[in-house]
Amino acid sequence: MAQRETDRGRGRSAARHGQAALDREAEELSIALMAASRLFVAISARALASTADSLTLPQLRALVVLDTCGPVKLVVLAATLGVNPSTALRMVERLEALGLVDRRTNPANRREVVLSLTTGGHELVSRVLTRRHAEIRRVVQRLPAPQRAALLPALNALTDAAAETAVHPHGTARADRGITDNQVDPVDPVDPATRAGWPEA
Repeated sequence: MAQRETDRGRGRSAARHGQAALDREAEELSIALMAASRLFVAISARALASTADSLTLPQLRALVVLDTCGPVKLVVLAATLGVNPSTALRMVERLEALGLVDRRTNPANRREVVLSLTTGGHELVSRVLTRRHAEIRRVVQRLPAPQRAALLPALNALTDAAAETAVHPHGTARADRGITDNQVDPVDPVDPATRAGWPEA
């Protein structure tokens, strides 16, 4: 009996130590990823400054969302950016004045504002992302080949883990893509059964 209690105590202690080690590892990885994210923000800022220095990073993010997800409602863009609709509207007005965003009324619901990129908006996003990709590529090329080989599956696994927890930078806009009716986005028809489950924005 005493031996069983001793064994259980040792098992619980080992489990606690194992969990503590996992927690430390997760914390160290989180810190490393945060440092990497700051690097990528700096790279994005440099790419933006060299292409369109009058824009801010939040404005660039709005353009990238529209470039990636197609026409979306103003409220969907606001939710994706994590800002309130009035803040998103001011941002859109600035981008519209620069000729980068087209804002129009949804013909299926006159109370809804639908946003899309102009040709100039698409071209600007392409230039910025091309510059950012080139700089990231230069950073990656500085790594020794074995580290590059190990990094690729690790990043793919991280991306998959984020997808499983619904953590995606454009998650809201992706989920609501096409919610504006086919008159606005005829290339991306919406299945009525799918649409029925969407909340009104």
